[in-house]
Amino acid sequence: MLKAVIFDVDGTLAETEEVHREAFNVVFEQSGLGWYWSPELYRELLKVTGGKERIRHFTRSEGITGISDEDIASLHRLKTTRYAELLPQSVELRPGVERLIDECLSRSIRLAIATTTTEVNVEALDQAVGGALKLSQFEAIVGGVTVPEKKPSPQVYEVALAKLGLKPEEAIAIEDARAGVLAARGAGLRCLASPSFYTVEHDLSQATAIVDRLSDRGDGKPVTVDYLDLLSD
Repeated sequence: MLKAVIFDVDGTLAETEEVHREAFNVVFEQSGLGWYWSPELYRELLKVTGGKERIRHFTRSEGITGISDEDIASLHRLKTTRYAELLPQSVELRPGVERLIDECLSRSIRLAIATTTTEVNVEALDQAVGGALKLSQFEAIVGGVTVPEKKPSPQVYEVALAKLGLKPEEAIAIEDARAGVLAARGAGLRCLASPSFYTVEHDLSQATAIVDRLSDRGDGKPVTVDYLDLLSD
């Protein structure tokens, strides 16, 4: 019996990755680095989870030297601030997300978040959508600051399950990207994948099921608690 739904954030709850990309580029320009992440490049960089990790991967792949871990941490702090400023202007929840959250709450299905982004960014998203996430109703919010290992490590999901006091078979994850699907499956969870703009080309074949959006599971009907409960490997 399904007892909890654990959501990823970026790309899953909302199409936030483009806002992250814009925020990175603003900070790169303001810092005089001369870097620019195009949509095509960012699509590739998203295969690396974690903002600081993404910057380090970029510098190494481009042969850029002289950028310390402290520099990267500073850039990422600035980017987080800029992201929160840009977010209210350009984001809304993906179709079906708010409806599913409301149904879960009405049926006493517990809610949690397991994400690579920071808890600050999760709060910024909730504020940007006018509280539509109902973040105060989520019993566990596990972010990139809480766990040292990034997806596809299952650690973030293992911590979320521990906080909920549930077994993997009692919950399901909702993800948009390959790394997230692998993380959820590594923790023993069923996983519904709903690819986002930046992850539509990801191999999501290890997910329990794949839908275009939570508002339409392929037959014109939305993803519901009953639908999630019936998903099996």
